[in-house]
Amino acid sequence: MNTEYQTLAKDGLWENNPALVQLLGLCPLLAVTGTVTNALGLGIATILVLVGSNITVSLVRNWVPNEIRIPVFVIVIATFVTLVELTMNAFTYGLFMALGIFIPLIVTNCAIIGRAEAYASKNNWYHSAFDGLMMGIGFTAVLIALGALREILGQGTLFAGAELLLGEWARDLKIQLFSFDYPLLLAILPPGAFLGMGFLIAGKNWIDGRRKAKLAKAPIEKAQRARVTTVN
Repeated sequence: MNTEYQTLAKDGLWENNPALVQLLGLCPLLAVTGTVTNALGLGIATILVLVGSNITVSLVRNWVPNEIRIPVFVIVIATFVTLVELTMNAFTYGLFMALGIFIPLIVTNCAIIGRAEAYASKNNWYHSAFDGLMMGIGFTAVLIALGALREILGQGTLFAGAELLLGEWARDLKIQLFSFDYPLLLAILPPGAFLGMGFLIAGKNWIDGRRKAKLAKAPIEKAQRARVTTVN
């Protein structure tokens, strides 16, 4: 993997994560993450749209006048969202109904239009495809983490409703971790989504702070261990 791919992977998954750093696409992220299944479904849809739109924008970038590039990018994104929406309607109807309006609203996800404008419109299609994939995986990872946190605290389960995404065979994937006499409703309500997202962002910032402190300390320790010799 060359340096460009390494940079794209690092940015998409961590350093410039669209959800944790850029804080883009938070509306669907906070709205549908009541369960891991919903989060994974929206994440896969977002990845497909990101990769498809990035490739298309990169391929047509030299033929699109600068004055109308944003409307063209939106049309491209809307086309892929429609394809994903129709596919989900046909094959995962239950999940399609559960996600509701947030599937077509992928068109307005700033993370997607942002990557089309900031990267795909300036780079070749294969780098753009990888950029979309990494950004999508980074976004999906945050969706799944928040969905798992809210589902565990709110319902005491994991993978509830997996059959909506994977079919009837996945019904047995549901894990009942514990039962609640009085469920923690805050976790599955919108305020719980905001709190959970805040904890995820704080966790990332804490990890980054620790890494920076360790890197800053390393040269000092190395300098202290260095021996100075003189020649007579």
